[in-house]
Amino acid sequence: MCPFLFKLSQRIGLQIKANLENVTNLRAEGADFRWYLKFQCGNCQEISQAFQYVTLVETADLKGGRGSANLVSKCKLCSRENSVAIIPESLTSYNSEDSNKLKKIVAFECRGMTPVEFSPRAGFACDGANSSSTFEVDLGENEWVDYDENSQESVGIYEFESQFINLK
Repeated sequence: MCPFLFKLSQRIGLQIKANLENVTNLRAEGADFRWYLKFQCGNCQEISQAFQYVTLVETADLKGGRGSANLVSKCKLCSRENSVAIIPESLTSYNSEDSNKLKKIVAFECRGMTPVEFSPRAGFACDGANSSSTFEVDLGENEWVDYDENSQESVGIYEFESQFINLK
């Protein structure tokens, strides 16, 4: 089998790992949350130089009336049209009991391209583990710190890591 032959469709999961301090329920907030990803073309193996974002609220039609996806992109090198769709029911939160363990928080249906890098940015939210506080979280620096006035303790997310896995 030719190594450059790409599968029609594959499911890819994004796993994260972080050290949570006095917070839980780290989640992508809202349907307009932007997942910033770099992709590799399944046809020519070119990796995108810039991050592209995928969001649930944006959809584009696929060529030939084959439905729609959250991102439709043409490879700059080989001009093949590729697409990615977020699987809405796969969205889940990262909780205090998940701290320092890998956990899948979202899955993507990929056609013709595969995500290879994730850039966490603004748009996350989490809750105080020992209070009713809710925090807006920007993981652009791969960590976040704040102070929970209700529980009078420092809160934070440290050592953020991510990886992609193939799903069945």
